[in-house]
Amino acid sequence: MSPTRREILRTVGSVTALATTSAVTGCNTFQNSNDVHTGPATVKAADVPVGGGTVIDGTNFVITQPTKGTFKGFVRVCPHAGCQVDKVHDGAILCPCHGSKFAITDGHVTQGPATSGLGKATVTQKGETLTISGS
Repeated sequence: MSPTRREILRTVGSVTALATTSAVTGCNTFQNSNDVHTGPATVKAADVPVGGGTVIDGTNFVITQPTKGTFKGFVRVCPHAGCQVDKVHDGAILCPCHGSKFAITDGHVTQGPATSGLGKATVTQKGETLTISGS
């Protein structure tokens, strides 16, 4: 016996609802994690590539070096949905949830859906050690 049209639609609806719930829940996986260090963090200047940057794992920060010797710090929380940016690639800071991209120079949005830039953080340098903290 073949399933009725109503049974097929009910099954498709259930699968769609489950997929949507999983996608929305996935967006919040990174948000407000209690294991994210929000205090000052340190990194070696040599670990931050020129023209790129480094996401400091276990912290709420990303640090970039747009030009040699110029370091910029940002808060990792994407203003679109609260996910944490997780990568710096080809001169952009990337958000894994919806594809927003931010400039390594000042954190402004270069590709949405985010409509505002990343929060700024303060970077201080002492010798070869960079310390980044909330502004």
